[in-house]
Amino acid sequence: MNTLFPIFGTYFWWILAGVLLLAEMAQPGFFMIWLAAAAALTAIVASLLHLGWAGEALTFAALALLCVAASWRFVSRSWAIKSESPHLNQRQAGLVGRSFILEKAIINGNGKIKVEDTLWDVEGEDAAAGTRVKVTGVDGMRLRVKGA
Repeated sequence: MNTLFPIFGTYFWWILAGVLLLAEMAQPGFFMIWLAAAAALTAIVASLLHLGWAGEALTFAALALLCVAASWRFVSRSWAIKSESPHLNQRQAGLVGRSFILEKAIINGNGKIKVEDTLWDVEGEDAAAGTRVKVTGVDGMRLRVKGA
């Protein structure tokens, strides 16, 4: 027999699939399961076509890429979480498009606005305190503003 490990024959791929499933259970990450599926499919293909070790290895590599790519597409589309508060952990991103009054004048491109009880650093064109500005973007924790 001309398989990868002649002592195991095509059972090598079933053993590998089992080991990969155990690895997935030990360290869940939803990745090893697809490699286990590729190993199981390789076992089926190898038993039907009696491939040599090189053919088995290439079959496993191709099926692994195919399974991982298919799972990536499936998982990213069907498990995407739709949130009513998409900016929950990025409060500054939720401020884009809103208008505020400058608390501290923008001088040399730097100033401050007050949002509820928090002062935010802003950058933009020079403007006097009390001027209404609109948040146009975010740069880390600094807001970009322009006159409203």
